[in-house]
Amino acid sequence: MSVDVRRLTAADLALARQVFLTMTAVFEGDGAPLGDPYLARLLARPDFWAFAATDGDAVIGGLTAHTLPMTRSESAEIFIYDLAVVPERQRQGVGRRLVTALREAAAAEGIEVSFVPADDEDTHALEFYRALGGVPAPVTVFTFGDEAGD
Repeated sequence: MSVDVRRLTAADLALARQVFLTMTAVFEGDGAPLGDPYLARLLARPDFWAFAATDGDAVIGGLTAHTLPMTRSESAEIFIYDLAVVPERQRQGVGRRLVTALREAAAAEGIEVSFVPADDEDTHALEFYRALGGVPAPVTVFTFGDEAGD
């Protein structure tokens, strides 16, 4: 297994599009390819993190996250929004490599804390994040404006 994990930049439009479509497919969601202007703006944002996991030319996983500036101190935390690995490559360390790459890149910018929500019913995700050393925190997330709950 020759997995490459790297942060995407505005120069990676085609790869980013492929990563986001792969993530949508893993989540069995609806999605359309994002346009170049939107992708370029998104990937140029320093507070947006997108990582690709590839094996040769094949996208096998991806991660997106956002930097959240704090107000209780002059610091920031990373909110991991999506993490997906294609089913045939799950439980092979790809997800771990994606999270590690993000945390290392964030630490290089002085950001030490990251967090990720996981549905209580998603036992695979809960086990995965615990295995990475994550500590669960009991919270309830409220969503506004998405009546379908997707």
